[in-house]
Amino acid sequence: MTNQFINNEQLNYVKSQIALINDSMKKNVPEKVLMAVIDLANSRISALFPNASIEQQDMLDVSKLKSDKEYNLYIERLAAYLLPFPLVTEQQLKKMFPKQKKLKLPDLESIDYSKLTYLCWNDLRSNKKFIVYALNGKLVGIEGSLTPTSKKNLCTFCNCFTEVTYFSTVTKAKNPKNPDYYKAIGNLICTDSTECNQKITNAEHLTAFLNEALAK
Repeated sequence: MTNQFINNEQLNYVKSQIALINDSMKKNVPEKVLMAVIDLANSRISALFPNASIEQQDMLDVSKLKSDKEYNLYIERLAAYLLPFPLVTEQQLKKMFPKQKKLKLPDLESIDYSKLTYLCWNDLRSNKKFIVYALNGKLVGIEGSLTPTSKKNLCTFCNCFTEVTYFSTVTKAKNPKNPDYYKAIGNLICTDSTECNQKITNAEHLTAFLNEALAK
């Protein structure tokens, strides 16, 4: 029995590769070209899981799939092996953000944890955005201010062209010679974090941002 082994962003990446295959099929490209697209997608998917067991490798293999229906069933089957985002409690979130005495929390019971790479919510009263992520196996959180933008742009986290907000946070960096020193960093990220979680295909930029924000 194969245990859960797929992260949300990994499944999103697999979906992107299936979309490329389906697009090539619909365009009726020559058979050799289609096979090359399938082989490349298979190679990319396999590279996501270097420690996959033989059973998992067989499950991930797309080379034998022939139709839209089979590709859809393939995605549905993989979805059963998603590693859910760690369950969090109100107490845990309040502990992550101790300076927020009146912290507005998301509705934790309505969240589909299997579809999250990171947990994120807004507090429009304070113009704050909160991000929680399992960094190196430990849940961490950062908060920052929101600045709306009038134009679409690339989201730093999911790398998709969409409606974005400028998110700015003060890092934990210290300067022993200047007690008033602080360093702020910011990035354009999806205004809609639910949409971002549906599109993100790797967590590299998210983890880099969090590492910089939390570095002391």
